[in-house]
Amino acid sequence: MSDPIGHECGVAIVRLTKPMAHYREKYGTALWGLNKLYLLMEKQRNRGQDGAGVGVLRQGMPFGQAYYQRAREVGSNCLDRMWHGIHEDIQLTLRDHAMDGSDPEALKRVCPWLGEVYLGHLRYGTHSGNGVEVCHPYLRASNWPSRMLSLAGNFNLTNTPELFDMLVTLGQHPVGDADTATAMEKIGHFLDNAIEALTRQMEAKGIKGVEMMARIADELNLARVLRRAVRSWDGGYFMIGCVGHGASFALRDPNGIRPGWWYQTDEVVAVASERVALMTCFNVPADAVREVTPGCALIINHRGEATEQEVLPQATPRHCTFERIYFSRGNDADIYRERKALGRELAAAALKAVDHDLEHTVFSFIPNTAESAYYGLVEGIEAWLADWKEREILRLQESGALTTTALREILAVRPWQEKATLKDAKLRTFIADDAGRGELVAHAYDVTRGVLRAGVDNLVVIDDSIVRGTTLRRSILRMLSRLGPKKIVVLSSAPQIRYPDCYGIDMSELGRFIAFEAAVGLLHERGMQQVIDDAYAACKAEEARANPAPVNHVKAIYAPFSDEEISRRIAALVKPDGVEWSGEVEVVFQTVQGLRWAIPNHNGDWYFTGDYPTPGGYRVCNRALINFVEKRGGRPYER
Repeated sequence: MSDPIGHECGVAIVRLTKPMAHYREKYGTALWGLNKLYLLMEKQRNRGQDGAGVGVLRQGMPFGQAYYQRAREVGSNCLDRMWHGIHEDIQLTLRDHAMDGSDPEALKRVCPWLGEVYLGHLRYGTHSGNGVEVCHPYLRASNWPSRMLSLAGNFNLTNTPELFDMLVTLGQHPVGDADTATAMEKIGHFLDNAIEALTRQMEAKGIKGVEMMARIADELNLARVLRRAVRSWDGGYFMIGCVGHGASFALRDPNGIRPGWWYQTDEVVAVASERVALMTCFNVPADAVREVTPGCALIINHRGEATEQEVLPQATPRHCTFERIYFSRGNDADIYRERKALGRELAAAALKAVDHDLEHTVFSFIPNTAESAYYGLVEGIEAWLADWKEREILRLQESGALTTTALREILAVRPWQEKATLKDAKLRTFIADDAGRGELVAHAYDVTRGVLRAGVDNLVVIDDSIVRGTTLRRSILRMLSRLGPKKIVVLSSAPQIRYPDCYGIDMSELGRFIAFEAAVGLLHERGMQQVIDDAYAACKAEEARANPAPVNHVKAIYAPFSDEEISRRIAALVKPDGVEWSGEVEVVFQTVQGLRWAIPNHNGDWYFTGDYPTPGGYRVCNRALINFVEKRGGRPYER
């Protein structure tokens, strides 16, 4: 993606189900579980650059000793710094206690990073900044192990203000209104209720102390706690957590908006946001990894026994399409095939844009996430070429003009492929003042000079998606124009992004979408300002209703125009100013139909279609238009 956006977090659980000595004997180290957590987080590093966190729970600790340890880091290289610190602590513990790690149980008693339950989180901030205090896992501490709760997640809730008010109604004094804190307090409230009810039952039977703690751990119905806590949630979430007595869980929203996977053997239960992370970490095939069923919680009890239990009724599947287009790692076989299919689907449009003139057209991609789609694009062009060659050979054969020279010329035609662009990852624009930063931004991408003939050849480049168009306008097209192509065609393997996301991706302000900018520009140009005014009035009226209907009034902004009209306007918007180049720019977007053909099992496409999976999505979308008209910044799902 050429436009950087904040987005998906990543989560991981490693739950050991054997005694510590088992891992020391079989794998040569008692740190096997901790090492697996590190691998799961490393293989999901793509999901978080703002912060990282780890939580470790140790069961059976003597009274007076801590049983839960947490580390969190923010900023650049946060994951590396966090793990470096953890391993430094381990080495100091071994040295200070004169231990060599050969006695795992003894090491566990003195080392806070050696336990049975490991939680991991990688964060992209979409709420409340990026300080360490908002980095997951969150912790709700308690001297009662069964009341201690730690939580981490990949999610956004659209109704956090309402949930916050519910907590106040319950008699709480919530501190902070971030959705994670609100969710944790909601779960914590019902966890407290369940523990109090069990405590009363035990006391009535004369059961106290250590025996009562053990009985509560046995009888606590964690699925029921979650069921009561989440019934008023609206959003997309894959959330993990643990309770102090040793139970843990992974909870997924009813529409399956956010991804979640798990893997189990007789010695471990592991959870991750991405399937391929589990496959790689444990070296298993795809069919060994299971998807967490939407609306269900994977409950791992204090003995390490795992079961899926329904928490909310499963709704219509609306798995996030952007996970497949961009966010998830592309080394998952299904995702790789889908991204190639997206590129292949654009082959006909790309050929049309250059009048099928392969002799004078260079094909390339905008690094690096569009590379898989580029391979599919080339395959689609080669498939068209195969048909063209067959027709040409038959035509010449029928006319008696098929000679060896003509045959060789036909067979020699192929797509002209070059690496025309590269990203200068080391360029840092913060060293300049505001006046000079624009010039540096223009050099964030560079070009391979001499790959085409100036004024003669076309250049086709594919990107996986175009959100704001800022990088295209300020950097990529400015640099590509220096090659002097006759025409630049920019392909987007995703359709036009027209509507806000409110389920985890930080792209919620309408005014920042280039498709919206194009539509509004066309309305003003054609004297159709009334369309905006009417849509704004409809959004205000809807918001004032006690129970707003799931209606997207923003669709009216786009209704007067075809996809092609908006694409042409986008091309005009992204064409760089102030450059000595008179060539043409054309922008070609994937169609929604092409998207659904390429990614048939993930139909969460609300940012393209405006059709949201939950009522909160429609409220956020309409509020985004209100904010735009009233010139308010900020995310429309926050207070």
